[in-house]
Amino acid sequence: QQAAPLLLSGLRRLEYRGYDSAGIAVEGEKGIRLEKNVGKIENLVKKCEGKTLTGYAGIAHTRWATHGGVTEENAHPHTSCRGEIVLAHNGIIENYRELKKKLGKKHTYTSETDSEVLAHLIEHHYEGDLRKAVMKALSKVRGTYGIVAMHVKEKGKIVAARLGSPLVIGMGEHEHYIASAPTPMIAFTKRVTF
Repeated sequence: QQAAPLLLSGLRRLEYRGYDSAGIAVEGEKGIRLEKNVGKIENLVKKCEGKTLTGYAGIAHTRWATHGGVTEENAHPHTSCRGEIVLAHNGIIENYRELKKKLGKKHTYTSETDSEVLAHLIEHHYEGDLRKAVMKALSKVRGTYGIVAMHVKEKGKIVAARLGSPLVIGMGEHEHYIASAPTPMIAFTKRVTF
């Protein structure tokens, strides 16, 4: 199935939690398309109308501001410098300032969030295998996380990891789902693992 409608439906099912911004990234033939918006999910849905968000893999996220203000730049998903890595993160990276300093001036940031630093840290460790890069990056992190990440060079692959923040994996027919709760996926599968 196309990812965008499923992702937007999942975001709607999580609206009860509250949020200040939302975003979606979908892997298509010409790379990863990203759309973000401040405010209601319906605003994001309207922004996506008429855009080419076709593809079978993607991530989406709603955000409550913890680091940085309520802006489109601070909304998730976040990207690495070259835009090859896209990441959504739930939790708090306690040592993000220290990590940002260690990464140095080679990296350019577009947000004020701790989450974006994680995308750059994964990029720093990337050598052709997203899973290994995520593992290396997370070994340097202090804090909590539930993350999903994609790399433009690894089509159809989403890497997920958690520590302290919940993640649920749903198994469907020829497709899988990842969320912070089962609510977004119950319309598509009843087979889940926490």
